[in-house]
Amino acid sequence: MLKDTLISWNCRGFRNKLHQIKDFINEFHPVCIAFQETYLKPGDEAKIKRHSLVRRDCHSGRASGGVALLVSHDYPSSIIPLHTNLQAVAVRIAVPRLVTVCSLYLPLNATIDRHDLDRLVTELPTPFIIIGDFNGHNPIWGSKNVNSRERQIEEFISDHSLCLLNNGEHMHFHLGSRSFHCLDLAVCSASLAPFFTFRVGNDLCESDHFPIFLTRVNVPRVIPQRPERYIFDKADWASFTTRAKITWDMVQFPDLNVVIDNVTASILRAADETIPKSSIKFPRLRKPWWNRQCTETRKNQQIAWNKFRRHPTVANLIAFQRAKSIARRTRRQAQRESWIKLISNINSSISVTDMWNLVKKACGIYPDYPLSYLRKDGQEIHDSKEMADVLAEAFASVCESQNYAEPFLSYKNRAERIPLRFRTKKNLAYNADFTIGELRRALSTTKQTSPGPDGITYSMISHLSDDSLANVLYMFNRI
Repeated sequence: MLKDTLISWNCRGFRNKLHQIKDFINEFHPVCIAFQETYLKPGDEAKIKRHSLVRRDCHSGRASGGVALLVSHDYPSSIIPLHTNLQAVAVRIAVPRLVTVCSLYLPLNATIDRHDLDRLVTELPTPFIIIGDFNGHNPIWGSKNVNSRERQIEEFISDHSLCLLNNGEHMHFHLGSRSFHCLDLAVCSASLAPFFTFRVGNDLCESDHFPIFLTRVNVPRVIPQRPERYIFDKADWASFTTRAKITWDMVQFPDLNVVIDNVTASILRAADETIPKSSIKFPRLRKPWWNRQCTETRKNQQIAWNKFRRHPTVANLIAFQRAKSIARRTRRQAQRESWIKLISNINSSISVTDMWNLVKKACGIYPDYPLSYLRKDGQEIHDSKEMADVLAEAFASVCESQNYAEPFLSYKNRAERIPLRFRTKKNLAYNADFTIGELRRALSTTKQTSPGPDGITYSMISHLSDDSLANVLYMFNRI
């Protein structure tokens, strides 16, 4: 069972690291990922299925800096508007306790005003976690040397009674000096410190920063699941018709509720034996262009990196850079070939439906429904059941009689006092039993819609044998 995980990574380019980000999501199912140095410009589009991207781009005229938070739709969340001059974004997430997560990037050569840091803390609802690239050296968090910013960050943490989650591991590799440093920090409100563990990944993932993983301790997480659905395209209908036997004795039982339960159980039992079901797991984020060569070159790159990390010689560095270059070139070639193959399918012989499906794939257009929250009486509601109750109350209040105009209310009250006198004869056409022809005609016009609470679909009823369908009709007429 996985645990709730927050990831922070100075990716040095969001769009060219999408394959690595998808690997993070598929492997760790993180609550959110904080990015620094996204290199996104305001006009750039960047999105990932079942996730929301909250970002702040650098407006320097070129792709540089920038921060972002990629939040999973499995968790209710809300954006925290910030008015700071710093490169920072924040989101409040229910995990299930409300926690504010802030991604922060402090450029190395920029002058950071201490008042901006203080103002950032005042804008973050407590409890909060600030994770990001602070570009500060200090022995307190594992650096071997110091720089001008270390004192400023140290005072910032102390003055606001924050807790430093770092454990001394290095997460930055400086290529020029072939040395490791500790520049990325994770600080949080004191109340959160006992509930998170800190660790650094062992793969640079095409950056010069290792990813940071913050994991909640002693809080097992249940992976969200999808409801099972029958895959009717792969159904063995001949076997289903044979197994789904609704006998005459079954529908003759005096208690109608028992009859309905037995018929339902018989149909569903036959369906479970002859119709496959979809997986309850959400699909992994796909990389359709990824091939065997990509896997091999990435493996060779990782081997070269591990060798260089153990023995940081010039020869091992050159070997690692060469393996990295080959892996990057292989991925780009695979992406190019996959794109050409996709576009070549759009031709004069393709159907309109298939064409638009390909266009949507090419443009990254897909339905997405983030799980949000409701606000009632100044309070944020994140629990799904509580949100349903609030919506029901709102709908009920809209439909109350007090919302109608006075003339209509007067007419409504008079009409409701008139007793209903409805008399009919059983021999009228609309009181007659349904016939097998009417049932078949009704089934022929149905579409593949979602079933009711009993789980039986129109397709199952349509594929019953003639005798079983006649007995089901008899049951309908008894209701």
